[in-house]
Amino acid sequence: MTSNPAGMPPRYLRTPEAARFLGLSDRTLEKHRTYGTGPAYRKLGGRVVYSLEDLQAWANRGTKTSTSDPGVGTVHPARRFEAR
Repeated sequence: MTSNPAGMPPRYLRTPEAARFLGLSDRTLEKHRTYGTGPAYRKLGGRVVYSLEDLQAWANRGTKTSTSDPGVGTVHPARRFEAR
């Protein structure tokens, strides 16, 4: 993980905020968490939180430059992922 600019402390978002940041529904992000296909998260007390860096890193895994570009990784759908 990289450090935040200007020495700012890390910012953590709850599920609704994190889902909005990614352009997903709350439920889709919850499914990603359940199936292990989503961004890294933390449990603080009983609360699930996501760091902005982890959300951005997960979204960046889906970066492509064309339809034929294999990209740097894969962002899987929010369902059980079975390796083939």
